[in-house]
Amino acid sequence: MSLKIANVTVNTARPRELADWWANALGERVTTDWGEYVMVGGGIAFQYVEDTSPGRIHVDLVATDHAGEVERLVASGAERLADHRIPGVGFSWTVLADPDGNEFCVSGGHAD
Repeated sequence: MSLKIANVTVNTARPRELADWWANALGERVTTDWGEYVMVGGGIAFQYVEDTSPGRIHVDLVATDHAGEVERLVASGAERLADHRIPGVGFSWTVLADPDGNEFCVSGGHAD
């Protein structure tokens, strides 16, 4: 098993605006801005979503074997909800839900 917490992600309709606010509040800076996904410092990210239900905050996990970990989690009871890729930056992730419906994401890192 190779899963590690990458960061906590906030679902929002205004990722850059909220990232700027949190960067200022934490005395940090925006470290990544991919438009719909903006990171502050080393532990919090803001992701564009139209609908923030069922939850606004979720955990992003990183794995050395993205596909293998997703399959392992699905076999253990997680539900695969969606696969995403940001064109041009080589970043992809899978949205899953735990057995209680809590959403979380698994990626191979910010360059997979």
